Amino acid sequence: MSDDDDPFDADPAITADSPEAHRLTREIPPPTEMVSLLGPRDELLRTMERQFPLVDTHVRGNEMSFSGPAGELDIIDRLLDELLVIVEAGQPLNRDSVERSISMLRDQTMERPADVLTMNIVSHRGRTVRPKTLNQKRYVDAIDEHTIVFGIGPAGTGKTYLAMAKAVAALQAKQVDRIILTRPAVEAGERLGFLPGTLNEKIDPYLRPLYDALHDMLAPETIPKLMAAGTIEVAPLAYMRGRTLNSAFIILDEAQNTSMEQMKMFLTRLGFGSKMVVTGDVTQVDLPGGTRSGLRVVRDILGDIDDIHFAELTSQDVVRHRLVSAIVDAYEIDEARSRRREARAAKDGGAQRSLPRKRAQRHTESPATQEDRA
Repeated sequence: MSDDDDPFDADPAITADSPEAHRLTREIPPPTEMVSLLGPRDELLRTMERQFPLVDTHVRGNEMSFSGPAGELDIIDRLLDELLVIVEAGQPLNRDSVERSISMLRDQTMERPADVLTMNIVSHRGRTVRPKTLNQKRYVDAIDEHTIVFGIGPAGTGKTYLAMAKAVAALQAKQVDRIILTRPAVEAGERLGFLPGTLNEKIDPYLRPLYDALHDMLAPETIPKLMAAGTIEVAPLAYMRGRTLNSAFIILDEAQNTSMEQMKMFLTRLGFGSKMVVTGDVTQVDLPGGTRSGLRVVRDILGDIDDIHFAELTSQDVVRHRLVSAIVDAYEIDEARSRRREARAAKDGGAQRSLPRKRAQRHTESPATQEDRA
């Protein structure tokens, strides 16, 4: 069909607001390979098509053309700009980064997707640790800007991993003299019983996740040397009592399993030139029955103090397997449903308990009063 036979001009029913009446054409600069933008077997192109179902997309060579609603085309235009910046920064694109970029553009956030997804924290053996979501970047920025930061959110949101990356970066930049990693030695809903070995061997299973993260960010052969020199210390929370921690980057992990007294004890270890990050998930408390979680109440106590920041991460920030985010959402829905059932049961129970009292009151009235009531 020739340009003279354009159906948009021939059909008077199509207005400027009709989806078919808006077009966008983008030519991708030659230095950028189309496969880096579209993905192997056009996987990323398919991702964009799923995210913009009202838009028709065509690719020919290094030219991309789109037709659809003006608002959607505007987002696509800005999306391509962001993805090109990410590719030019040497970072490969994947389905998650494309979807998260689209989400940020739709939400009209102040931060650009490219700024979020190209922010490097620490690199080791060709692998770079960086935030992958907007909330993660805000969390990382808060660590830079505040002395004490609480990172609260479900499993898989990078709370501890990003905090440890910032700690390693601070040590490498000589901003601190040592890193201290700690967590309470609380069993996750099961009794392990007697554990053989020395004290360090007994507590090692509780601290293993912290060691695993360290091995992702530092050469394995240097970790024992740094630990022997006291530059890196991994210890249970009980070891913090009575200490003042100066010029250190201190991370308390699994903080939902601290009591109120333990939380106060830990926070008051802060010394000069130090920074603290406290991470935890208030939905996974493994404390004995009746013990209040220090993490659940700390915001009510410290929320108004300057230089203390509370960063919230959600299921949208989960960077593990895609199913983890769905699992977190499902459990949150189930817990909300359970709370509603308990509230209804408590209300119904209160109403039922009030009926016998009313009947008893009538039985204790005098015959004259009962006659008057009749």
